Amino acid sequence: MGHLTIYQDNYVNSTVISNRFIDEYMEAANDAQLKIYLYLIRMMSARLSTSISDIADKFNYTEKDVMRALKYWEKQQLLTLEYDERKNVTGIHLLDFAPLPVVPAAAPVPTVSATGFAPLASVVPISSKENLYVKPNYTLDELKAFKSDEATSRLLFITEQYLKKTLSPNEIRTILFISDKLGFSEDLIDYLIQYCVDRDKKDLRYIEKVAISWAQQGITTPKQAAGLAGKYDKSVYDIMKALGKNSVPTQTEVSYITRWTKEYGFDTDVILAACERTVLATDKHRFEYADGILNNWYKAGVHHRSDIRSLDENYHRAKAPKQTAASNNAFNQFKQNNYDFDVLEQELLSN
Repeated sequence: MGHLTIYQDNYVNSTVISNRFIDEYMEAANDAQLKIYLYLIRMMSARLSTSISDIADKFNYTEKDVMRALKYWEKQQLLTLEYDERKNVTGIHLLDFAPLPVVPAAAPVPTVSATGFAPLASVVPISSKENLYVKPNYTLDELKAFKSDEATSRLLFITEQYLKKTLSPNEIRTILFISDKLGFSEDLIDYLIQYCVDRDKKDLRYIEKVAISWAQQGITTPKQAAGLAGKYDKSVYDIMKALGKNSVPTQTEVSYITRWTKEYGFDTDVILAACERTVLATDKHRFEYADGILNNWYKAGVHHRSDIRSLDENYHRAKAPKQTAASNNAFNQFKQNNYDFDVLEQELLSN
């Protein structure tokens, strides 16, 4: 891949990390995601170019690791990736935390092509649909006005009773975002808080993610939310739990489970069998790993758990070494013992 230039709308001649990043994004990110994002900020501030391979070499990651981190931050709406016709990454656009203003078409912004730098005629702004799920940086005056409303004051009081704590200004901003931007009614927010608290999830960041998930799925009433929660409780949460996840499923995770149940037609017990093998094999990217197992089983015609046993038996028979004529000689007929040489060495040293 060619070198990339990282740029943002508000360029400053220093490396600055937003307090909002520390307060709202840092805790949920893993080490690789944090390192790569901070490195992008550093490179952007110095107006230096880099590449996927350079980042991978610097932190001793694979290029796939770097791409996963970049796509994570893209999903968090802190950056956007730009591609060429061959789907190669050609640019990284760091986004502000607040909704971006539309950039005039006449204002060129530097980006990178496969051969070098080339100007863009304009920057494509974040769509209004994406903006809907970005929490604005509400001012103290806006928070004060929000709290002064009688219905809002009642809602904040109820929320504090559910969470058993006084809400911080940042947590009040989250409630304002859910009400103002996502358009949740007082009843729906009340149900949302109950729903999360009942699952022992009292972090407002978690509650915000649930609210965004509901908004993306068109939930507007407590009845719709209850129906969605009931469906997930029955068919999704068992699978989530089997993969070691106790959070609300993301749209990507739901799409995996829908594929397994609808497209592949697997019963829950077959999916849980794949989850068991996944957990034993890896602690990362478990949905992708389980999907690989289930895809192979689907191609092999698996319908029930008994089919899995038959498939395993056939696999082990195919892998077993075939006996040759040479195995009939006296030397090969000698029964060999399977010694644990590490244990033997320890015993000898202890005598």
